[in-house]
Amino acid sequence: TMVLMAGMELPVRAIREQIASALDLIIHTARLKDGSRRIVAIAEVQGMEGDVIVMQDVFTFEQTGIENGRVIGRIKPTGVRPKFVEKFEAANIYLPPSIFGASFTRAF
Repeated sequence: TMVLMAGMELPVRAIREQIASALDLIIHTARLKDGSRRIVAIAEVQGMEGDVIVMQDVFTFEQTGIENGRVIGRIKPTGVRPKFVEKFEAANIYLPPSIFGASFTRAF
């Protein structure tokens, strides 16, 4: 909507395609019931399907309880190995497969 507010006349699909090609990850924060802000999801942008930007959750927040009025929980992997890991590996940055909640073998 920022592009549209600036008076540029681009089709919404073109704007979404630019967003989908420019971003690898979306980090979603939210205010929880106790008033704190937490990361509640980390999702990989996978591209476009028709006019819709397709995303896949890589990590999600799991609330485990409330202690002294504060929300307790953790970021939990979904088991999905994101495609952006290939970009890291091309730069000689290796993330252990266990970080994503599953054991994947790396192709050499």
